[in-house]
Amino acid sequence: MKKYIGEIGLFVIAIIWGSGFIGTKLALDGGLTPIQTLTLRFFIASIILGIVFYKKIKENITKESLIAGAWLGLFSFIGFSAQTIGLVYTTVSKNAFITAANVVIVPFIGFILYRRKLDKIGVIGSFMALLGIGVLSLEPDLSVNFGDFLTFLCAIAFAFHIFFTGEFSSKCNSYVLTVTQFAVAFILSFALQMIIGQTQLQSSPVGFIGALYLGVFSTAIGFLLQTICQSRVDQTKSAIILSTESVFGTIMSVIIFHEILTLRMIIGCIIIFASIIISETKLSFLKKKPLEELSKDLVESQME
Repeated sequence: MKKYIGEIGLFVIAIIWGSGFIGTKLALDGGLTPIQTLTLRFFIASIILGIVFYKKIKENITKESLIAGAWLGLFSFIGFSAQTIGLVYTTVSKNAFITAANVVIVPFIGFILYRRKLDKIGVIGSFMALLGIGVLSLEPDLSVNFGDFLTFLCAIAFAFHIFFTGEFSSKCNSYVLTVTQFAVAFILSFALQMIIGQTQLQSSPVGFIGALYLGVFSTAIGFLLQTICQSRVDQTKSAIILSTESVFGTIMSVIIFHEILTLRMIIGCIIIFASIIISETKLSFLKKKPLEELSKDLVESQME
């Protein structure tokens, strides 16, 4: 079990992020704009983690970790902003699917930037995950518009975020990385909010509750766990596991909003989980074991 603690943590994150639509719906229905929601969630996450882990941050802060955290904050800001604005011009299902394209982009970032060898099984698993998400979320209308372009920009930003979280988390303190990225994302979101003139927060208590949920669970807890877990799991596998966010989001929409569970949803979920099994096992169960290993297994089974 301890061997797979990183993977288990990433599944927990996917569940948390899958539930994020609840907070987003509450925030927007309560009267907050998408950009105001982003500003609040990053502000809340920065303050909470900054206070809770102040001592650890003070002890481990370095110039390298601040720069790394700033890069992650930039990728987070670009990703969430493009996704949120893109949602104004495209459908929810297409937004979810195109965002999930990051699962395919991640393995190629290492190949392009660092000439790292591509893991063929990992790439196959990535494309399978994307196919599953497509079956799960896409409607027949596949036309491309401005919102789709912005959402694809979001997918690229999230892919870089996942990749460099894996790179930085093994070299820098997780708490410093996480708080720095939220602080930078908050500053950029707040600046954008001022530029477009959304200076007044006019929301019902429900809206602020939604923003609080996003700030505490989807952002502070979710991203802190991601940073910690990705120091144990490679980027491609992390992206595939995190793609199950769409599965858990679908499950929660069925439970909470009583959406009808269709055959298409079931097939999409099965494909996504199959991609994870392929990524985890590398299809080792299909490979023939050497005679020595078979003899060893036989002896162990007889001893039991």
